[in-house]
Amino acid sequence: MPELPEVETVRRGLQAHLVDRTITRVRVSHPRSVRRHEPGAADLAARLAGRRVASVQRRGKFLWLTFADETDSALVVHLGMSGQMLVQPAARPMERHAHIVADLDSGDQLRFVDQRTFGGWSYTDLVEVDGSVVPTTVSHIARDPIDPRFDPTATVDALRAKRTEVKRALLDQTVVSGIGNIYADEALWRAKLHGMRRADVQTRPRLRAVLEAVRAVLDDALAAGGTSFDSLYVNVNGESGYFDRSLAVYGRTEQPCPRCGAPIRRERFMNRSSHSCPRCQPRPAR
Repeated sequence: MPELPEVETVRRGLQAHLVDRTITRVRVSHPRSVRRHEPGAADLAARLAGRRVASVQRRGKFLWLTFADETDSALVVHLGMSGQMLVQPAARPMERHAHIVADLDSGDQLRFVDQRTFGGWSYTDLVEVDGSVVPTTVSHIARDPIDPRFDPTATVDALRAKRTEVKRALLDQTVVSGIGNIYADEALWRAKLHGMRRADVQTRPRLRAVLEAVRAVLDDALAAGGTSFDSLYVNVNGESGYFDRSLAVYGRTEQPCPRCGAPIRRERFMNRSSHSCPRCQPRPAR
């Protein structure tokens, strides 16, 4: 699933291509891609036609488009497991899994391509939460570490209040958003902390160091355009990110730790894989 660096890369591309562009027509070819918009596909298409894009915003893994003549609502986009937001010339052949196509007054098209159909679009009201205006469906999502208004002290307190493992707390989008399995593993390796250690017994300086490692790995991944293991994640131009070349532990089972040389181990955690160094990140005693 795309995590913060991938979604932010898409947001920046959409911001460059869509702001001040008007949507002239929208076509929906798969109902699952608009299932979160309860009034249905025809209603979504009618709401978007004639709208001029004012901004493209993000919190955590959610994107939304605001419009020049609409201050109370926005188009929310969730990429799910395989969603792509591509800006393509209208003459370019349509992608096989292009389930929503929005024509733009520039002659280009905004295409929502989603092979696994876990993502989708919805038109949602905006509300004010913790000093920011966000869609109602995003109001429960915490700020992320690259948000200018992110509060590390409050986030450390929230982590320590969780009577659970550090990695599980980092993946909780109501505590800190945008972090998924890949970047949690990478940040914990940088911080030399095993993800199964309890969050509530860690010192504040230790958790602060974890958040600093999270911020650093997110910045590095964003500079590389995100992480692409296959063709399911691409930016708005259809290009893959290359942070996978810099991963220290994720997906590197039995390969040497870049820091100490010990073979990277893979463990099951929350129905997914968790990667760490047995020497740099010793497991907690059971």
